[in-house]
Amino acid sequence: MSGTQNDLTRTSAADLAAALQSGEVSSVEVTKAHLDRIAAVDGDVHAFLHVSQNALETAAQVDADRAAGQILPDLAGVPIAIKDVLCTLDMPSTSGSKILEGWVPPYDATVVARLRAARLVPLGKTNMDEFAMGSSTEFSAYGPTRNPWDLDRIPGGSGGGSAAAVAAFEAPIALGSDTGGSIRQPGAVTGTVGVKPTYGGVSRYGAIALASSLDQVGPVSRSVLDAALVHDVIGGHDPRDATSIPDAWPSMAEAARRGMTSDALKGIRVGVVKELEGEGFQAGVKQRYHETLDLLAAAGAEIVEVSAPHFEYAVAAYYLILPAEASSNLAKFDSVRFGMRAGVTGTVEDVMAATREAGFGPEVKRRIILGTYALSAGYYDAYYGSAQKVRTLIQQDFAAAFEKADILVSPSAPTTAFRFGEKLEDPLAMYLNDVTTIPANLAGVPGMGLPMGLAPEDGLPTGLQLMAPARHDARLYEAGAAIEQLLEAHWGRTLWSQAPELATR
Repeated sequence: MSGTQNDLTRTSAADLAAALQSGEVSSVEVTKAHLDRIAAVDGDVHAFLHVSQNALETAAQVDADRAAGQILPDLAGVPIAIKDVLCTLDMPSTSGSKILEGWVPPYDATVVARLRAARLVPLGKTNMDEFAMGSSTEFSAYGPTRNPWDLDRIPGGSGGGSAAAVAAFEAPIALGSDTGGSIRQPGAVTGTVGVKPTYGGVSRYGAIALASSLDQVGPVSRSVLDAALVHDVIGGHDPRDATSIPDAWPSMAEAARRGMTSDALKGIRVGVVKELEGEGFQAGVKQRYHETLDLLAAAGAEIVEVSAPHFEYAVAAYYLILPAEASSNLAKFDSVRFGMRAGVTGTVEDVMAATREAGFGPEVKRRIILGTYALSAGYYDAYYGSAQKVRTLIQQDFAAAFEKADILVSPSAPTTAFRFGEKLEDPLAMYLNDVTTIPANLAGVPGMGLPMGLAPEDGLPTGLQLMAPARHDARLYEAGAAIEQLLEAHWGRTLWSQAPELATR
């Protein structure tokens, strides 16, 4: 590593950590390189809503402690971006909404506190669809984020800011949240690696809630190992989160390293979910998917077809469960307990109505109305209750599939990144972008998205999704790292060596 800005911003978190530990570079140098990159390209990408004023000071303290001989955690001094859905003591946390504009929380989310304890350097807060409702980051109240592979296209959603920051080399790693695919689907269209951990495996305390039974915080990176290193920092039991699993978890980084060094794919049973491919899938996505399956078979994996007949109802069930939970979670943003207050006079009801009209965007209003209707007297059993029954059937489909396969695979998204505005007027078309990722959230099982090459028709990234049984996140990292190496050997270069150069200011 020569230490130039370009080298530092294109270096993996694992390699940055090694260089920091050896004294080859300082955290201040690494952090400044990324802040300079943000200043140079984020005017076009708009991955960040807020850039930390404390980053260089935090980095300098890491350097001072290291110089004093302190034994620091593995990722100490490595910069990281944080999705704006996570509470941060020293930066605004708006969840992409005007109703929380300028709000600085009085506490850190547990995952943020763990980043700080591990001595990572927060770079800032990344853009997102308002309250994580969207598949394109076009529903941010602060304007869209652009895909670094093609600035005329979306970076996915709701976590397009985190994915774009990593893809634009503005951050080596980031945190996102995934309610129905909001880490894996942006990963697919930006070429990043993203993981939705087992539900309850990573604390949700301090994550601004969308749908409490679906939300999960996870890592975003440019490699499986980097994601695993972040997962090891943020994962584990949190007594402040009632849904947190008290289990002891194995090291995800060790699992990833096993995948990189062993014959990890030989004999593994790879289940191809036949319901997660077909009509509506782009030709280039299907081509890269089947090429990847052929490579897996050649590496000794056993490819088996599995059926999950109730997956076809997953999108419908999800878009009843999510709005119902969202309408409950967002009720507190009423100008009295939380949120801005519209400058009107009248009754409390008048002020609440005016505040919500001014503070919430169109997608949030749409989903609150849907959810309130689904939970209303006379419709609860017909809609929300029925959706929960479908959820149980989907969980049973997963259980049956995992009797035949060790991991399940599908494309992470049905298409490459689409152009801005293409689906804004058709909510259903937008919702179908999450058709392959939603089942894992409904069942609570872990899912990983990783790049599987560029689509031949447009030269844009495509993504492969891996899923494993609940609590078997390490299996995803081992298989994912092995597949990543297999694909890069097949390409003869990394995906990131093919990324376009962004114009710098």
